[in-house]
Amino acid sequence: MKKFLAIGALTLALSATAAAGITTIAVTRADNAADTALGAVIDAAVLRQGSKGAEVKEVQRRLKNWGYYKGAVDGIYGSGTKQAVIAFQKKNGLTADGIVGKATYKALGMNESYNALNGNGGSSSSGSSNYTSSDLYLLAKTIYAEGRGESYTGQVAIGAVIMNRVRSSSFPNSIAGVVYQPYAFTAVADGQINLEPNQTAYDAARDAMNGWDPTYGCLYYYNPAVATSSWIFNRQTVTVIGKHVFAI
Repeated sequence: MKKFLAIGALTLALSATAAAGITTIAVTRADNAADTALGAVIDAAVLRQGSKGAEVKEVQRRLKNWGYYKGAVDGIYGSGTKQAVIAFQKKNGLTADGIVGKATYKALGMNESYNALNGNGGSSSSGSSNYTSSDLYLLAKTIYAEGRGESYTGQVAIGAVIMNRVRSSSFPNSIAGVVYQPYAFTAVADGQINLEPNQTAYDAARDAMNGWDPTYGCLYYYNPAVATSSWIFNRQTVTVIGKHVFAI
């Protein structure tokens, strides 16, 4: 009797071990499949010559607005798009390989694409979805009033300073609060804030809201030809775009 019980116990143990092995294999295969699927998604999100689609079109639109790309905004990643991407990468201190990956997406201000490659579903806590149409309108008005004679990059830079202030604990935490903070912007003081913005100012506002920051985190800008405050000249200069010095 004891012999039969021992044989039965051994049989159950072997069965359990075999079942566990099958489960482990199934889980491993599922994990490998998930990793493969994730890898395919990431690989598809990276843009290179031969890629097609809406992401390519958005890259082309931005590069065209900023003067890097001269071709058609057709969503086809050809040699012209590649050369424009390389020029943009060189200008922004990136690896100039003509491939749009995480670093290039971030420099372009395409936060949803950047976040998708980071594996967080493409959501962005700092994207334009957190702001209202009134916020966009006010930001576009400020950009137009303060920098309508500047290049497109220079206009985005003005918007980026405003967005950097919104995110800084040293300034009000809303676009309206930053723009209308006393003595903050000349355009508010002299009434130019009431001018109607053009489409370029709207595009620059959207790009700034979506995270493109040509100033690299600056909180101040000024035109040294007309600035009168000695305080502003003591701020650390980060970059100069057009007539404006951008500082922290």
